[in-house]
Amino acid sequence: MSKQIFVNLPVADLPKSVAFFEALGFSRNPQFGDDSGACIVVSDTIFVMLATHARFRDFTPQAICDTSKAVEVLLNLHCESRDEVDGLVAKALAAGGSTYDKPEDLGFMYSHSFVDPDGHGWGLFHMSATPAQE
Repeated sequence: MSKQIFVNLPVADLPKSVAFFEALGFSRNPQFGDDSGACIVVSDTIFVMLATHARFRDFTPQAICDTSKAVEVLLNLHCESRDEVDGLVAKALAAGGSTYDKPEDLGFMYSHSFVDPDGHGWGLFHMSATPAQE
C-alpha cells in the first residue's frame, strides 16, 4: 500500500487559496472541508489541507509563520516533464502567485518554483536520469 501525505498549510483567505490551486489544475475533495478548511488533491497520494488561520491554530500552539519575513516550508513536487514544470509555474503566476528563482537546468534535472498567495514555497522538478546514469 502506498503511503499518503497530507500537507497542512495555513491560509489567510480560504476561497482565494482554493481558487489558486484549482487554477493549477488540482481538484478539491468536497468530502473533506468546511468554511475553515479544504482538501486539495494533488495526486492519488498527495493532499494539501488548506486551513484558515483560526482553524490552523487548533492544530498547534506555535505561532503561524509570517511568510513575508521568513521561510515556513519549501514543498517540492516531481513533474513528468520540463513542460509540466514550466506549465505549472505559468499557471501559478497567472493565478496570483510569484516566483523566487529562475529555472535551473542541471542536465539530469530541471527545476523552477513558485510561491502561492500565502507565501508557501513550491519547488517543481523533472528528473530525466540520476547523476550517476549520465
